[in-house]
Amino acid sequence: MIRRRLPDLIDPFVPAEGPPPDRLWRFMAWVLRGALPAVSLSLIVSIAIGITEVVSAQLVGWLIDIAQARGAAGFLAGNWLILLAMAGFFLLLRPTLLGLGAALTSLSLGPNLYPLVLARLNRHTLGQALSFFDDDFAGRIAQKQQQTARAITDAVSEAVNTFGLAVTAIVGAIAIVGHMNLWLAAAMLVWLAGYVLLIRHYMPQVRARSTARAAARAVVTGQVVDTITNIATVKLFSHGLHEDEAALRALEGYRGATVAFGRVSSAFRFWLMALAGALPVALIGGALVLWTRDLATAGDIATAGIIATRLAQMSGWVSMAAMGMFANVGEIEDGIRTLSPAHTITDATQPQTPARIRGAVSFENVTFGYGRPVPALDGFTLDVRPGERVALIGRSGVGKSTAVSLLLRLYDVEAGRIMLDDVDIREIRQDLLRAQIGMVRQETAMFNRSAMENIRYGRPEASDEEVFAAARRAEAHEFILTLRDFKGREGYSAHLGERGVKLSGGQRQRVALARVILKNAPVLVLDEATSALDSEVEAAIQETLETVMEGKTVIAIAHRLSTIARMDRIVVLDGGRIVEEGTHQSLLARRGLYARFWEHQSGGFIDVAAE
Repeated sequence: MIRRRLPDLIDPFVPAEGPPPDRLWRFMAWVLRGALPAVSLSLIVSIAIGITEVVSAQLVGWLIDIAQARGAAGFLAGNWLILLAMAGFFLLLRPTLLGLGAALTSLSLGPNLYPLVLARLNRHTLGQALSFFDDDFAGRIAQKQQQTARAITDAVSEAVNTFGLAVTAIVGAIAIVGHMNLWLAAAMLVWLAGYVLLIRHYMPQVRARSTARAAARAVVTGQVVDTITNIATVKLFSHGLHEDEAALRALEGYRGATVAFGRVSSAFRFWLMALAGALPVALIGGALVLWTRDLATAGDIATAGIIATRLAQMSGWVSMAAMGMFANVGEIEDGIRTLSPAHTITDATQPQTPARIRGAVSFENVTFGYGRPVPALDGFTLDVRPGERVALIGRSGVGKSTAVSLLLRLYDVEAGRIMLDDVDIREIRQDLLRAQIGMVRQETAMFNRSAMENIRYGRPEASDEEVFAAARRAEAHEFILTLRDFKGREGYSAHLGERGVKLSGGQRQRVALARVILKNAPVLVLDEATSALDSEVEAAIQETLETVMEGKTVIAIAHRLSTIARMDRIVVLDGGRIVEEGTHQSLLARRGLYARFWEHQSGGFIDVAAE
């Protein structure tokens, strides 16, 4: 019954309130909130185990003294109740406490702390702005999450199981030895002071070296993940040797940090073993000297011997646990630096919830430059009526993709505002805002999940038939039926590989189109949505897009004239501002920038200098 209930002492998936603090102990309190009752119970059991360790030594000494006093003939006859009680202590009470402590660690703390911490860190990371991920390696961020969750789990388990037992055992041992002889107690206190000083000297070094080692390990992870993620580019440019050298440089940094950690660790262990060896010499030798002077009994010698050897062994175990804890603290602090930054894009305190989105989009004097001196958009103003289809064109870097990223609030404007149905998008909850916008990007990545799951991502509650219908409209159904992955899964059950690597560019875009069709949002953003399609498939999908775009507000970034010519309005950007806008024919008649793009067209494309 107890073992069945122990896993439920901690709810590993309850959210934590607010962002994680950037200070160690406040951060620990944040990630462990809700787990403290189980941790406290484990600590109480650990303290109880520590008490049994001290009591067991006292009982052995006491029993020896009784046996010596009563002799062999009278001992068994008159002391069977004492023997029975001691048997109960050693056979029932002590094993029960040890078993309960082990069960709490293996069934409550171990299985729950790691998912509790990782879920909270991952939930906070998912809420970060896109710029957070732009500035780091995906593999490094994931590694930091797992490293921090593991380090916290190990640190808490070690602290509970080690220090509750150890502190209780040491305090109890000093009390028992002090009752025997104050000089022996004084010797223990001197030993304990030396032990504390040793830990105080080495633990900060262990902590610092561990932090450096964790950072160096993250560099290795980031380098390896970056190389493997871009393995096709590595092979195309024959840069396997270059990437191998980069990995070796990262590994050399990790090796150096590990050697520095090892130097501190080995020195600490040497002095620790020397100090641990001094305790039995002091206690047992002191007890023997007292015995020769009739100031101690044989039981006292036995008690001192058991306490000395137990504490010597325990000191090694505790110190190794302490070193592990401080190493884990170093890794936690390294993780805090990466994972604790507050969200830069947050929901309003009292967000608005529009009843029905018509799809009116308005950019009002928007300026944004990714923090750089020259803005990508500078005073950008554009009104898009509900149901209007607008194309954004211009050279690379003029701010077209930036505009749609700001509309989706992947970044926040630096000046101006963006309105959706006369509501500032910063006043709309982010999830609700993005639920109103369907987007297909030029570089469409798939999850390494089944084709069914990838399409259903547009609307998770959709039925299989609705997924099939969306795939047919996106001209994806036929090729999906031919898919087969390395595990033998076929059709809609086949997995698409990391980032959809098993599909061609055109196939990925058709799956992405199916996903957006299924989502059926009132605002549709197409960022080169058909760029990877061949002409025949594009022609078929254009007919689908005509149907999909009906009644929706459409903002399209495209270079193919087949897409642009069908738009209600074409907006030409240059230098982060609108320089021309109108229909295809009216812009040609103006003989401006759009007309020059048109004159340079070739094979149905706008000049490749355009984005």
